[in-house]
Amino acid sequence: MHVVLSGYYGFDNVGDDAILLSIIQSLKKWQSDIEITVLSNNPAATEQTYGVKAINRWKMKEIRQLLKTADGLISGGGSLMQDQTGMKTIPYYAGVIQIAKWLKKPVFVYAQGMGPINHPLSKFIVRTVFNKVEQITVRDRASLALLTEIGVRKETKIVPDPVMGLNGNDFHCEWLENVSLSADSYISVSVRDWPSAVAYKEKIAHSLDELVRQGEQIVFLPMHGEHDFITSQEVAALMKEKSLIAPADLSIEEKITVIGQSQLLIGMRLHSLIFSAIYATPFIAISYDPKINAFADIVDQPVIGHVEVDDWNGVTLFEQAVAILESYTTVQEKMRQAVIPLQDEATATAKLAIDALSK
Repeated sequence: MHVVLSGYYGFDNVGDDAILLSIIQSLKKWQSDIEITVLSNNPAATEQTYGVKAINRWKMKEIRQLLKTADGLISGGGSLMQDQTGMKTIPYYAGVIQIAKWLKKPVFVYAQGMGPINHPLSKFIVRTVFNKVEQITVRDRASLALLTEIGVRKETKIVPDPVMGLNGNDFHCEWLENVSLSADSYISVSVRDWPSAVAYKEKIAHSLDELVRQGEQIVFLPMHGEHDFITSQEVAALMKEKSLIAPADLSIEEKITVIGQSQLLIGMRLHSLIFSAIYATPFIAISYDPKINAFADIVDQPVIGHVEVDDWNGVTLFEQAVAILESYTTVQEKMRQAVIPLQDEATATAKLAIDALSK
């Protein structure tokens, strides 16, 4: 079987790269000889990193030729169908699906997070294209509700984010092994930039200062390369106490390890939260998007507040962190019980995809 995989790949975004890694691993678990070609912004890097074929995601003629010879298309995972970041995103991913359908190829929507979908044209495009695909899987209830609301009639199944299927037991991080920590344990922090009138970076810095004064070590982990590295530097500069910033170019496995071996994560990026769940490391989420709240709800972890809503501060974040650390064993076990079934279900989504594309 030869499948084409369409998503936000080849952009050095560790969350989407982790999705790609997990989908490839899960597909190969169910069918070891499966042939995978990824539509990538950086085909050479994708081929070298993941051991699959890749072509330029922007060359539609090549994509059409590729789909002619393929057995089907997998669209996902991640938040592909949203118009929050611009009006070109949905037409691109829906366009790839439409090409596959013109060629009478089956399409599987793989664990996507839907929305926000604000513009009427965006809703029309998603409704029209999704009603033609073979099977839809989404990663949370809110995504299912949104598809129903905009008129998608195709039966839709809720499945875990693909990254939940990764097994971190064999991962390690050389940087972490060699860095000098001032405490036996540390708290990992994932921040990102977001336009807001609320001084959320100052709030985070204040809470981290209080945690350092309690004897905790702070390690910032940039999830999205230089973008998050700069934001990490900004928050660290607002702190009065010392902290560490991990290198921006750590591999996916290394970043998962940094979060997994921490005692607690304070995180904004969705996949920082998912990385913590792989190890059942408790987290406190800071929301900028409904997908953050949706995942925190799935694994029963707290959201302290939203970066655009001024109803939380450094003290409430600090107090939440202390409360978790004081009842750590109970919190971790509760999280582990929520996570275990999700890990099995995450790899099973690949079997659904193979079955859907084999019909």
